[in-house]
Amino acid sequence: MKPSHLGLIVGLALGAIAFFGGFLAFLTAVVFAVIGGAVGLILEGRLDLRSLMGRGSDRR
Repeated sequence: MKPSHLGLIVGLALGAIAFFGGFLAFLTAVVFAVIGGAVGLILEGRLDLRSLMGRGSDRR
């Protein structure tokens, strides 16, 4: 699946949540979408946690 297709699906889902659930439900869905996206990038190896947290295990 292309990233543009996935973005379209996520956008439609968030729009439906905002329409039916209100603003708080929309914000909650966005937070979980960002967390899920970050976990996906970590599992794919495209996001390195060590670069975000400094040197990581190299410190003593």
